Amino acid sequence: MVRKRKLSVKHRRKIRNVALRDFEALIRQYGYIEEGSKHPKAIIGKYTMPYKRENPVKICYVKELYDIIDSL
Repeated sequence: MVRKRKLSVKHRRKIRNVALRDFEALIRQYGYIEEGSKHPKAIIGKYTMPYKRENPVKICYVKELYDIIDSL
């Protein structure tokens, strides 16, 4: 639980340079990743968020992921 919180707090401070592996690790903590068409989809609860796999992850995807996590 502490590790999950550390990862979340770390990326909320530096939202610009989130590595793809850390972004996907955060998704896997709260849901899962569905592979398929052009872009993978993060499925967390009833929310589905497609994102582009690039390193570092764009700010809009990180903000949207945190909005989804906060709404849970």
